[in-house]
Amino acid sequence: MAYNPNTHNRKSIRLKEFDYSQPGLYFVTICCQDRKCLFGAIKNNDMILNNAGQMINDEWLKLPQRFPNIKLHEYIVMPNHFHGILEIVGETLVVSRNDATTQNDNTTQKGQPQGFGPTGKTLGDMVGAFQSITTVKYINGVKTKNWERFNKKMWQRNYWEHIIRNKKSLIKIGEYIIDNPKKWDNDKFNKF
Repeated sequence: MAYNPNTHNRKSIRLKEFDYSQPGLYFVTICCQDRKCLFGAIKNNDMILNNAGQMINDEWLKLPQRFPNIKLHEYIVMPNHFHGILEIVGETLVVSRNDATTQNDNTTQKGQPQGFGPTGKTLGDMVGAFQSITTVKYINGVKTKNWERFNKKMWQRNYWEHIIRNKKSLIKIGEYIIDNPKKWDNDKFNKF
């Protein structure tokens, strides 16, 4: 089939001209391809992680090691999707011009300590890294731990995000995340 830009070009679901690397709170939802339940099951209104689900949980918690300018808030691994609130924080250390010429084991060439300050990475970069790392680890689990196979891709190509603009919204979304297992029977991601 020949490429047709009218049918094959996906439109971005991101806000146009919004800088997704700027400090702020973001609510993210990532779904498994075909909504396949790979990460565990809901039992008695609680999410019970299998080994793959525990790996997803652990890799989310490691994300600030890769991106030191983020802080994680409420999150949950569900059977076939993930919800989380990620905060990109502002610069955490000011470096003087004189310090910029100094270099030692703990600094970059510009003199800024590694792991501090803005990285220029966007929310998409962070979600993409999370998806990539977890996919590689899941494939290893399929090969070595007999985890369930997935069809071509573990995660859907895109993800949903919502910019959290105030405390009321942060609280409401946090409660939604916490209560998600209790609402699994009516969850739009529960195709079964």
